Amino acid sequence: MNTTGVTGTEIDVLRVFCAGDGRHGNALGVVRDGRTHPDESSRQALAKDLGFSETVFVDDPERGIVDIYTPGLRLPFAGHPLVGTAWLLDLEVVRPPAGEVWVRGDGEFTWIEARAEWAPPRTLRQYGSAAEVEALEVPEPGEWIYAWAWEEEAAGRIRARAFPGRGDGVDEDEATGAAALLLTDLLGRALNITQGRGSQLLTAPGPDGIVELGGRVRLEGTLTR
Repeated sequence: MNTTGVTGTEIDVLRVFCAGDGRHGNALGVVRDGRTHPDESSRQALAKDLGFSETVFVDDPERGIVDIYTPGLRLPFAGHPLVGTAWLLDLEVVRPPAGEVWVRGDGEFTWIEARAEWAPPRTLRQYGSAAEVEALEVPEPGEWIYAWAWEEEAAGRIRARAFPGRGDGVDEDEATGAAALLLTDLLGRALNITQGRGSQLLTAPGPDGIVELGGRVRLEGTLTR
């Protein structure tokens, strides 16, 4: 059923931060022609209808101007939507409301450069072991919690899970770039994060408060609404 009042909108569905075998990754919807949903209310309605963690509307593919929505709110910045959209459109720069995000490719990985302060607030909660993180139950809505533990501290390997706590149908986020940025900024070192069912996020701190965030992306298919 179409809840947006617009018919025939094509949405590319990606998986972002996939594992090495191509599995897992966080689902992302990308509307390449943002003119099909020109206002915030229609974009929010489509994002809710799709139910992905985030949906991106591309307002200018040449300049990389994008608009990002969860099922319940608009975001100035989010990691996996920007990595995915940059890969899909082969962009060198992406421009969400938060600021200018530079992109580079490195083999199978797509990397973005962003500032940790652009990320929405998250509660970073450390646990004693990866097994503790894996055993967690989904908490009640309220706090946005990023649960993490060292798998191998010397190698920068981390096990993580993310619980948005918004009550919008996304109880657990499979791969969260913004939280990875915050954790990298906190720890001040490069990280190799396994999140959710097995998604992989790579990070590296850079100069002047920049953090690089990278991962694999694959195209899952196309929807029409």
